[in-house]
Amino acid sequence: MADLIKTALTLVLANFPLSCLVLGAAVALAAIARAPRPVRREVVVEKLLAWHVFFAIGIAYLYNFACHVFFGRFTAAYIGWADSPFQFEVGTASLGFALVGFLAAFRSFDLRLAAVLGSAVFLLGAAAGHVYQMVTAHNFAPGNAGSIFYTDIAVPLVGFGLLWLQHRWGRPQT
Repeated sequence: MADLIKTALTLVLANFPLSCLVLGAAVALAAIARAPRPVRREVVVEKLLAWHVFFAIGIAYLYNFACHVFFGRFTAAYIGWADSPFQFEVGTASLGFALVGFLAAFRSFDLRLAAVLGSAVFLLGAAAGHVYQMVTAHNFAPGNAGSIFYTDIAVPLVGFGLLWLQHRWGRPQT
């Protein structure tokens, strides 16, 4: 049993952005299931977007902050890089994205747009950097070419898709 728990915990932590993406969707689905019937599409989008911003941006970037600032050497090795003072800079930028994500999760469309847009620029730039590292340095370390690469693309796409749906259908009336 202990080995199973250790394996599951390692899988969750080693793929934390993916874990946050899935957890956000799961919490949103639970919130949708608890919503008054009939559940309108605006409510579905509201729950999905709010919990996506909270988990995939807020929680994921808070974890990224902790990894880069407090476990910089380990994190750099996991990515396939040498440790450097830049770890602190990435960490503090991540803390800023986390705070905006937490602030935006249950607030206005504009604040959510800022959270998704800011983090998307960072994530898509990171994805481009991962591709560059794969091609030029043959860096296929899990932190460079694993699930992190795919979530660097998926998180912004999901965020922009949900923002578009909320813009199109509006927020639920309170």
